[in-house]
Amino acid sequence: MDIVGALGRDPPERGPAESGRLPRWAAPLPAALENVAYRFVWVIVAINLLGTAFGFWYYRFQFARVPVEMWAFVPDSPGATLLIALALASWAVGRSSDTLAALAFFGNVKLGLWTPYVLVVFYPEFLATSGPALYAFLLVSHLGMVVQAFVLHRMTDFPVRAVAVATAWYTVDLLMDYFVPVIDGVTHTSLPYPDAQPWFTTTVLQVAAAGAVVLTVVPLFLALATRVETLRIRE
Repeated sequence: MDIVGALGRDPPERGPAESGRLPRWAAPLPAALENVAYRFVWVIVAINLLGTAFGFWYYRFQFARVPVEMWAFVPDSPGATLLIALALASWAVGRSSDTLAALAFFGNVKLGLWTPYVLVVFYPEFLATSGPALYAFLLVSHLGMVVQAFVLHRMTDFPVRAVAVATAWYTVDLLMDYFVPVIDGVTHTSLPYPDAQPWFTTTVLQVAAAGAVVLTVVPLFLALATRVETLRIRE
């Protein structure tokens, strides 16, 4: 039985990343690890779909408190894992989508870093309410989201239109989560402290929002800079 044929495909060419021509910050993973991800792409898709299902279960209480019309802005991390599952699956069936890849890259970098950020900043109550096992799982699994985002440059060169769509979506999501209470309040992931509780010189909400703003800019920079480097190398 052809295991690669059953679980994935031969990986796409590494292109400008070959021989280290793409900067390490744009393609930080070893080529061998990227190849494994593509050769076993359906395993990666399945893991992300399981993570998505767990994430929706984790958000069940927040869904119950938020109006249905705002649900799209609630499950941030599960939404990101669903996007990368769809992006990789579309490549696996020969219908690769730059827009899906850009959305997945933004989501997995942003939420893969934001969640560990708030877990560490607000660790006393997160640890108390989640317990050590779930706390460790959330921390490690979200960092894994960042790692898998860096295989996507093999299937897209981040065209401007795709990056624009991802930027627009994650900007709107940012506004709904922290700044624009359209219907019955903002929709950010529930935090273990009240939003207005003082935290050093500011509040819990502002600390979480500051991280979300910075981590919306980070994948935007990485995607566009990767695009620029790719075009420069091709020329």
